[in-house]
Amino acid sequence: MAYKKEKKNKTNESNDALTTSDPQTALHFKRATATALKAIGHCAEIEVAFVQGCDGLEGDRVKIQEPPAALSEADRTLVRGAADAAAVRLRYHDPFLTISARLSPQAANAAAALEQARCEALGTRHMAGIGSNIGAYLASQCQQKELHAVQSTADAPLPEVLHLLAHEALSGQPIPPLAQKAIKLWKPLLETRLEPHWPRLRATLHDQKAFASAVGALLQSLDLIEKETANAAPDNPTENPAPPQEVEPPPQKEEAQEEKQATVAQGEEQGEAEADQTALQAEATGEEENVEEEGSAPPSTSDDPTQGPVTTYRVFTTAFDETVEAQALCSPAELQRLRRLLDYQVRHAQNLIIRLAHKLQRRLMAQQVRAWDFDLEEGVLDAGRLARVVANPTLPLSFKMEKETPFRDTIVTILIDNSGSMRGRPITLAATSADILARTLERCGVKTEILGFTTRSWKGGRAREAWLEAGKSPQPGRLNELRHIIYKKADTPWRRSRVNLGLMLREGLLKENIDGEALLWAHHRLRARPETRRILMVISDGAPVDDSTLAINPSNYLDVHLRAAIEWIETRSPIQLVAIGIGHDVTRYYRRAVTISDVDQLGGTMTEQLAALFD
Repeated sequence: MAYKKEKKNKTNESNDALTTSDPQTALHFKRATATALKAIGHCAEIEVAFVQGCDGLEGDRVKIQEPPAALSEADRTLVRGAADAAAVRLRYHDPFLTISARLSPQAANAAAALEQARCEALGTRHMAGIGSNIGAYLASQCQQKELHAVQSTADAPLPEVLHLLAHEALSGQPIPPLAQKAIKLWKPLLETRLEPHWPRLRATLHDQKAFASAVGALLQSLDLIEKETANAAPDNPTENPAPPQEVEPPPQKEEAQEEKQATVAQGEEQGEAEADQTALQAEATGEEENVEEEGSAPPSTSDDPTQGPVTTYRVFTTAFDETVEAQALCSPAELQRLRRLLDYQVRHAQNLIIRLAHKLQRRLMAQQVRAWDFDLEEGVLDAGRLARVVANPTLPLSFKMEKETPFRDTIVTILIDNSGSMRGRPITLAATSADILARTLERCGVKTEILGFTTRSWKGGRAREAWLEAGKSPQPGRLNELRHIIYKKADTPWRRSRVNLGLMLREGLLKENIDGEALLWAHHRLRARPETRRILMVISDGAPVDDSTLAINPSNYLDVHLRAAIEWIETRSPIQLVAIGIGHDVTRYYRRAVTISDVDQLGGTMTEQLAALFD
């Protein structure tokens, strides 16, 4: 009997394994998961896609990691957890309620993490099974992000830690063991600041607007936002805030304030300013009057391709700007960890990368100029000179050999937007794109340089402090300290620089973006190269934004300069310019541009766009 029972159990296990690896069974499971997601999320029209890549909710589409062919119970739980996390977000989150449209990316990510924890807590209270599924999913995310291997708080992103702490405090679910090391590093810094806020957050779980106000107070206690920003609760719940990359200065909503600004404007025209207005308000008001005039007038340009566009754009100080190599911003051990994280995030695209590299290489090699070396002692017999040998047998046979001329006269510079709005999936896509291009072009004999641009500080940093100390001169121009990063030099092999690309995933690196100056910086580096054909490829997600500069200057100050720089390069420079928009259409800036939103789109768009430049 024992033998028969054991044999029966083994047979059942074998049948279970066979069933879970059956494609039809996996298809039924995905359909059931999608149906459950729509039902829980109260959103029947949402599109559910199982893809190779990251999970997440993007507009009216939910992306879930494609499960393996052989479905284990653990795999099922992880897929359900990802689906449940998206479902509770759909059900309990109102996208039209926000704290502020002008939060810094770090504060915005922290607020989004706390809002996700609120949705998960509500889902867990109403459906207990959601709690266990999301708990397993969070544990998987902790392993993927290597939170168990962090050595300092810089290795553990603050939004991730806040999400885990809020998930425990609001839903009662334990923190995954793999995250305990990261929590321990942050605990001395966060515990006393967060503890007073948990009761209010729990009490406002069912009121998103009140919860957002409580989150604002919490972020203020962490010094992530200023007091006035934290108190800026949404006045109009139906107003959709502008995306952070293309945000305009907030309009004045009170008639009294508008009348007050109008009075100041009149006073400036007469050469006098009212005594009760600060110098900053007077400058901002006077500059707003000139926005339309400055934005509408076409910038003057220089015919000298070694100079640049002649515009009214200026810089208050360059004393704090820096151009730095990637390895100087991070320790070698951390660079290795970040590179492993990048490889892990694009692990499902490895086959795509190989296919793309081969396809692009074939396209480029097909355009190479081929030639022959004649009068060789070995090789292919030169039939064209056989008549000479027949006429004079004393002459030796002549051989020839085909030679290929690689693209040694070509260089490609890849300039990557390292702004805060690129955080997460966009910067991963950008780093992957640069990695693919550098590897592929190196195989074809084309040199590549990879550059990045951001700022060293939020809200102006030392440049703004210097402006304040100098008396707050009107219209100071660019008011932040730039950081231009060299990830790979043109003459450095890809294998020696590949680890540097992981730096883009480092928490705290991505800040604000001043595209015009970065574009000219990359252009001037490219101009100094000896190659005949020079190509500049920009990878970005939208318009330039720097809060400190735009608060004092006209709201389109950086935008006008970027357009002038692009127009000058495209019309007066011998360098070819092309752009790749990550999730945003950048054709309103660049004549030659494409847009990608997923790693699956890299193949067609990048191959065609780059190959066209070599035609």
